[in-house]
Amino acid sequence: MTEHLHKFADLYRKQGPWCVAYVDAGAGGAQGAEAAAARSGDVRAGLGEQGATPEDQEAMEGAVDPARGLPAPISRFVLVRDGAVELNELLPGPLVAPMQVAVGPVPDLLPLFKHRPEEFPYIVVEATREDAEIRLEYAGRPGPGTVEGVEGSSDDISKLPAGEGWAQDKQQRRTEQTWRRNADEVAGSIDRIVDSSGARLIVLAGDVRARGLVRDQLAEGHKPLVSMIDSELRPEDPHQQQFEDEVQESLALQWAAEQEQIMDRLALQEGQANPESATGMGAVVQALQQAQVDTLILNDSALADRHLLALGAEPWLATAEEQALGAEVLGQVPASSALLRAAALTDANLLLVPDGVLPGGSDLAALLRWPVGPEAPGANAT
Repeated sequence: MTEHLHKFADLYRKQGPWCVAYVDAGAGGAQGAEAAAARSGDVRAGLGEQGATPEDQEAMEGAVDPARGLPAPISRFVLVRDGAVELNELLPGPLVAPMQVAVGPVPDLLPLFKHRPEEFPYIVVEATREDAEIRLEYAGRPGPGTVEGVEGSSDDISKLPAGEGWAQDKQQRRTEQTWRRNADEVAGSIDRIVDSSGARLIVLAGDVRARGLVRDQLAEGHKPLVSMIDSELRPEDPHQQQFEDEVQESLALQWAAEQEQIMDRLALQEGQANPESATGMGAVVQALQQAQVDTLILNDSALADRHLLALGAEPWLATAEEQALGAEVLGQVPASSALLRAAALTDANLLLVPDGVLPGGSDLAALLRWPVGPEAPGANAT
């Protein structure tokens, strides 16, 4: 999934040094409790060896205590600055990258992005012909989402008279009108939640007629977000796990479709005279310096041995000091860290990709907000 980086811009603007810890947060159980208890001291010692202040060491030591009472496996990502914890995230699942305990001039959020690719907002609706439960969830965010209930009218729904003829037809029309009014109310609530949350998927489940009516009443711009699940399950149903699995399958399909769309856009730009894309370190850095990047596409493992300069003001990063344009050089940092920071500070999105995905064996690319002009001197520098 693409990560919307702008919410981290305020963190990236703050002056360092920064301490980061990405560690196992499990309490260890009967066998590993001793090791878990020692973890915070080990993290403190590691920061001390790298020159962290006593205040930062103390703040980090308190922040990385084991997450007792929470199911394992579980991980933790912490940022500390000036003796204060700036970010402390518990992340379900084991570490997805090597454990990290480091001190640097800018915060390195790459482990967080790799563990939690994105807080992808989506809506799950379980509808009947009378009411509905609407859940706003975030993929990648631990804990339950928010729940909103919609209570529609039950008038005329079950009052069909026996027999045939005009009276029954009239009652059936009234029933249909009640269903539609209820569906309209549910659809209105869904539209409002989509607009406020930026939800990118609407999973409709429940009564087959009700969910069809709700879909028909949604705003036109929201209808393409709908995925239908043939289920009328409730949380107490013993088959609820099957329902949740179907929701996750819909989410995975939407995720894959969005990534495919991004890669299709990138492929379409190849060979264009003035493409809305950039490929390679020099071209992407230049685009970030101009706030031209819409989506940064990054294979971080391929950049593990590369470094860039982090700057204290625009243009935020550089390959050499002469590109700093008078901005303070904060220090040399891992290339992925500098690229992510510049992307966040210029309101770009992020897509992390594995080996072999980017064309031509490249490890770095970007989709741009406007086309590139004639090739600039040094654009292909590395």
